[in-house]
Amino acid sequence: MTGHDPRGIEIDTTKPHPARMYDWFLGGKDNYPVDEEMARQLLALDARGRDMARVNRAFMHRATRWLAEQGIRQFLDIGTGIPTEPNLHQIAQGHAPDARIVYCDNDPIVLAHAAALLRSTPQGATEYIQADARRPETILEAAGKVLDFDRPIALSLLALLHFVDDEDGAAELVDSLVERLPSGSYLVLSHTTGDFAPERAAEASAMYRSRGMTLRLRSRGEIHEFFHGLDLVDPGLSLSADWHPELGEAVDVPGDEPIPGYAGVARKP
Repeated sequence: MTGHDPRGIEIDTTKPHPARMYDWFLGGKDNYPVDEEMARQLLALDARGRDMARVNRAFMHRATRWLAEQGIRQFLDIGTGIPTEPNLHQIAQGHAPDARIVYCDNDPIVLAHAAALLRSTPQGATEYIQADARRPETILEAAGKVLDFDRPIALSLLALLHFVDDEDGAAELVDSLVERLPSGSYLVLSHTTGDFAPERAAEASAMYRSRGMTLRLRSRGEIHEFFHGLDLVDPGLSLSADWHPELGEAVDVPGDEPIPGYAGVARKP
């Protein structure tokens, strides 16, 4: 793992972190009481928090498998989160052993577990970058040591952008990353929305804000804007659970209310 030593990592356990809360929702052990406390408070707002995480994870599996079937052999995953098997590289390399994957996250606990992200096939490659998503130039420079930016790349921004406010440059972040991708590349994006329960969404955003974090739950139209200039593949920007469920790993969710998240995959012309 180039340039990284997980020993001596300082992890702030005084406030929750989205990656660790996501881990708790998925049943992982790499989280702290402060993360569990806030996750349980979010469950009090919407009891389907675990389902949201599972639906998003399943979308990642299906989209990665679909992209590998389209011939994509390079993946840049920003906002990786704590490793949960099967991870993106395992799915991609399971279909194409020569696939090359670069992961990026800013939570030190992900760095501490990065060895799990680097178990590549001999034919392929995996690398981990410790960087803030709001520093795209830093990410692109490091990724260029592993990925060939003259060949198509799948850029994954999964459950990430709702933690980046408009004032912090969410749209500019996406544009600067997509601009560097060659023709034939793909943007893979999932994003939680407040469309179906605005009052609960406002309460959740306030809860994040009170802890010094951002939760910007955008509408479908606002999320669609992230794909401008790209060609959305069928079925377009859909509910995460509705994106090619025939590819497997459908998540059974109780009740009739949709899981409040949109997802899409779009090709760069």
